[in-house]
Amino acid sequence: MKYVFGPVPSRRLGQSLGIDTIPLKTCNWNCVYCQLGRTRPLTNKRREYFPAKDILLEAEQALWSRANDEIDWVTFVGSGEPTLHSQLGWLIRQVKSLTEKPVAVITNGSLLYLPEVREELNAADAVLPTLDAGTAALYRKINRPHPEITFDRLVEGLIDFRKEYRGKLWIEVMLVHGLNDMPRELWNIARFLQRIGPDAVHLNLPTRPPSETWVQAPNEESLMQAASILGNIAEVVHPAAGSFDLSSYENPMEAIIEIITRHPMRQDELEQTLTRWTSMQVEQTLADLEASGRAQIVERYGARFWSAAPAHFPDKVQSQRANPNRKKEVPHVFESEQQPENSG
Repeated sequence: MKYVFGPVPSRRLGQSLGIDTIPLKTCNWNCVYCQLGRTRPLTNKRREYFPAKDILLEAEQALWSRANDEIDWVTFVGSGEPTLHSQLGWLIRQVKSLTEKPVAVITNGSLLYLPEVREELNAADAVLPTLDAGTAALYRKINRPHPEITFDRLVEGLIDFRKEYRGKLWIEVMLVHGLNDMPRELWNIARFLQRIGPDAVHLNLPTRPPSETWVQAPNEESLMQAASILGNIAEVVHPAAGSFDLSSYENPMEAIIEIITRHPMRQDELEQTLTRWTSMQVEQTLADLEASGRAQIVERYGARFWSAAPAHFPDKVQSQRANPNRKKEVPHVFESEQQPENSG
């Protein structure tokens, strides 16, 4: 399938059937921690990137082909910012007409200042936007947004959406060592969370390959401090345990591409996921995949991660290893690509 994947184990939503409405890295943010690499270029235009009827047809087929107990949530999430798809509201309503399973949208929340986007997301059972900073300066440093997406617009959109929305509003905070894990920055975030009034705050850690090599997770002390400052509704969200549903794939190469396009994985995780095939088949497939240029290997945290070939990571040595025939790129300068002075 091109637009629907999984079910996959989600840290917050159990077994989640994912719906991806946009091409890889179609986004209006360029977050330093993004597991899908850098955004090249930033995009802030809403349009029908993929035909909405084609997406709905795949969703319908996926829902009908799986037992009721195989799916906990249907989730609009994937390769970038889903609210950039202009027919997202229609898709949410149509999917809800097909299933009794709750529907979630994982979004950066940047377009919630637009009344039409708020109206579209009102149809979802849960919305999970992001708030990583409590000041405009830190917002630009961590999320590196499109110039039209200001910090004031982000916060105003979240506040206005909470006033209108009757579903579950779960705000995500990605904690990055040396950027937003210090008391001053956490208190700044806490003040805005009080104004927004979410149902829960999920504290996430960069466990998959971040786009910037210097990104690190906070230590245990900083993590406990963050949970304390951000209030009783804040909880640390640990990596999910569970299996990826690969039943619709006839060969391991297509299964791998499907996974790593949206969820870069460590090689050992990938091998454990592909137990449907023999270890010899998996080993040969990984070798063929590396030689084909359809994937790349990214090294982070002392581990080898497999990611989709189009994803852009700054350390080109690792990317070239997975595709030796790719032409060498001229480095593209983004705001705050260098390690911050206070990041340790």
